[in-house]
Amino acid sequence: MEVIIITGLSGAGKSQAVNCMEDLGYYCIDNMPPRLIREFISLVESGTSGIDKAAFVVDIRQGSFFEDLKEALDNLKKSGTDYRILFLEASDRVLLRRYKETRRSHPMDRTSVQKGIQSEREKLAEIRKQASFIIDTSNFKTADLNAEIKQRLNPGEREENFTITVESFGFKHGVPQEADWVLDARFLPNPFYLNSLKKLTGNNRKVRDYVMKSPLAQDFVGRIVGLAVDTIPGYIKEGKYSLVVAIGCTGGQHRSVACANEIADHFRELGKHVVVIHRDL
Repeated sequence: MEVIIITGLSGAGKSQAVNCMEDLGYYCIDNMPPRLIREFISLVESGTSGIDKAAFVVDIRQGSFFEDLKEALDNLKKSGTDYRILFLEASDRVLLRRYKETRRSHPMDRTSVQKGIQSEREKLAEIRKQASFIIDTSNFKTADLNAEIKQRLNPGEREENFTITVESFGFKHGVPQEADWVLDARFLPNPFYLNSLKKLTGNNRKVRDYVMKSPLAQDFVGRIVGLAVDTIPGYIKEGKYSLVVAIGCTGGQHRSVACANEIADHFRELGKHVVVIHRDL
């Protein structure tokens, strides 16, 4: 029986993950006490339910029950049950925004969402280290998260399952907290100072051509793509299945957007799974 344990930070998308797992044919149980997981599996395996894969959501809402998760996972290992842990997280900035939009309090701290997020990160640190998959949902829409989960659950640890997120941003708005790599494109020619291009963005072909005609830009993009291709096998070996490459310029409108689009196209030509985010457009 295939078993997936879904856990992670409150507000990171566990409910959406459950919906995706159900679409993939998993029998899903939300908020099950960890000690009952092994009993449920035994019950299924001894019957004729036809359930061959199940997903269990275990999170901080369970209070003291969450403390039993380590023991429950040890029991699964002893019984020979093969399981994987899917851990969902997001940046503090995104989690704060999501809580503000839903007007909900945090289960770890009813008076301060920020303190609740920090407390939960600390409490989940150990289980995060054991995770088979860690997905940062900061920049994901529901469709993106579904696609990411489907890719992660494919058999084998192949490079085809590795996701590269290329994100443009403006330094004046702050560096993306979720970025693994942060690169500065402010040395490139700036279309902002051309009246014909100033009001356009890097998504416009004229702006992109203006930026990319610079040999510096071509070399910049080529080196980023080459370095990523060289390091992806190492990331996979260490159990990491995603890379967030953030490209910044002053305002996040022209140079960073053009470079991010160019980099993403190169990755696609190489057969990589790519997500493009233009944070400050």
